[in-house]
Formats: sequence, C-alpha cells, structure tokens
Amino acid sequence: MIRDKKKHFLIIGLLVALGFSIIFACTIGPEKIPFTHSMKLLLSKIPGIKELISLEGVSESHGRILYVVRIPRILGAALVGMALAGAGVVFQGVLRNPLAEPYVLGISSGAAFGATLMIVLGVSFTVLGLTAVSVGAFFGAILTMYIVYNIARVGMKSSITTLLLSGIAVSFLLSSMVSLMIALNRDQVEKIVFWTMGSLSSVKMSHIDVVYIPILLCVAVFIFFSRDLNVMLLGEESATSMGIDVVVLRKILLFTASVATAFSVSISGIIGFVGLIVPHAMRLIVGPNHKYLTPASILAGAIFLILSDTIARTIIAPGQLPLGVITAIIGAPYFIYLLYRNNNISRG
Repeated sequence: MIRDKKKHFLIIGLLVALGFSIIFACTIGPEKIPFTHSMKLLLSKIPGIKELISLEGVSESHGRILYVVRIPRILGAALVGMALAGAGVVFQGVLRNPLAEPYVLGISSGAAFGATLMIVLGVSFTVLGLTAVSVGAFFGAILTMYIVYNIARVGMKSSITTLLLSGIAVSFLLSSMVSLMIALNRDQVEKIVFWTMGSLSSVKMSHIDVVYIPILLCVAVFIFFSRDLNVMLLGEESATSMGIDVVVLRKILLFTASVATAFSVSISGIIGFVGLIVPHAMRLIVGPNHKYLTPASILAGAIFLILSDTIARTIIAPGQLPLGVITAIIGAPYFIYLLYRNNNISRG
C-alpha cells in the first residue's frame, strides 16, 4: 500500500504510460512503423503542434496504416478499457461485493442476446456508423439492466442482495436463449462465438466518433462521485446521516456504469475480466480510497486493453485471436500473483 503523497505521482505515471502504450501499439503489426515515425504521425494531428512537425521521410503507406487501421483500434481499446475498469470500480463499490464487475447484473448476457438475435435474423442496417449487431448489443445491455433493477425494486428502493440474485437469474435465462439460438442456427456459430469472445478488429473511426463522448462523460461521472462511493462503503445509514441520498446515488451510478458498459460492448463485443482484475489490482496498490482508486483503475484499464489488443492482433499475424482470450490469459495469473503478494505482505 503506497502513501497518499505518492498516489498522485502514480496516477501521473499511469497517464504517461498510457501515452507511451498508444505510441508503442502504433509501431507493432505486420508492417513495422518506427517509433519516431509513429510519434510524428500522431503529433501531426494535434492542433497547435502539427505546424511544428515535419513528416519528411515518413512513408505515406505508414500514414494510411496508422490512421485507417491502427489508430481506431487503439482508441477503441483505450475507451473500452476505461469504461469497463471504471464500471468495475463502481459496481464493486455500489454493490459492496469484491466479485462484482460490469457484467455481474446480466449486462453481458443481455448484450449477447441482442447481438445474437440480430445475427440469426439477418438484420442489416447502419446507424451512426454502428452495425445492426452493435445496436442490438447496446439495447440488449441497457434493457437487461432496466429489467433486473425493476425486478429487485420494492417501492422506491432495491436490495443489493436481491439485485445481485436478479442479475444472476436473468443472466442464466438470456445465456440459455443465446445457446438455443446457436443450436438452431449452426451456420452462424463462428460469427456469434467470435463476437461473444470480444474483438476490436472491425472498429473504425466512425465507431469511435459515436462512443467516445458518452464513454468519457460516464468516466467523468465515475470520478465526480468517487468520494461519495467512499461514504457508501460505510453503509446506507452512515451515508444518509452524512447527507447522501443513497437511493438516488445508486441509481445514477448503476445507470452510468451500465451505459458505459453498453457503449463498450457495442464496438468490442464481450470482453470479460477487465472490470474485475484491474480495480482489484489497483486497490492492492493504491488502497480502497476511490479518490485515487477510480482514476488509477480507469487509466490502468486503458493501458491493459491496449497492450492486450496489441498481442491479440500480432501474436499469430496475419490471423487474430479474440481479445477476451488474451485478457483472461494475461489477467488471471497477474491477479493471482497480486493476491499472493498481498497475503504475504499482510502476514509479514
């Protein structure tokens, strides 16, 4: 556990690391782009700086590869990582459950159901750059959260335990319906399975233009209410006595986390583990104070997903692995290591 004075420097360090991970990811791929060329190409798009950058000696083909293929995918990974890690912090705090993550209330199953329904029905349209599958996933996630919350609601309040159990029940129901659709539409199995394992291979700048504002707004809400989350962990009575409307705050945070997750799912498919391991890893490093935990998790989530996606698209190039497989393979052992180290520190 590091001291409070060092936590600000850690967050600044994570911000710097995010910048370097973006540039590093730009250089890696079937076509190698020098680090300095990647930096020049990125800086040349920043207003106020681009006039100072000379692109002499930089290949035009490298520019096309970077701007058309890699940058959208890297930005998508950063945004999805921020959203899922931030939502993970919120769900764990609001539900007071260390195993809670963005998909715990059935959101992933709802997204999978919506996307699978669009695939098997052969629905094809584009809205604001998003395909029918992405739109189906988005509304499936949002509607599932709405249904789960209303099942658990008694009057104007909802029990945390009932909310979790409702999410589990709805998740199992929707998962079984997805399995049924797969069994009845075997010709679509590969497409459905690959989507449910997560991938950023089809992300374009048109997708980024749609999701970046909502996701960044959700991230801002997470950070804004980080101090209130600290109070909520003391219990509803303590939070109420300190002037916090627990019911309203819980609705705001659950809705915002669900929206962030839904927008993420709409462009990436279902990517598990990020919202679980990143908040836990940061909690072991910076402690439980959400003032530091929330921004640290958001930045670490972006870095983690950028690096994971870089591995997914390069390790068997020109083929690609599902991103969700990489996050689990990398995340699980690291998470176990952190828990082991923390236990040893506690015993010592």
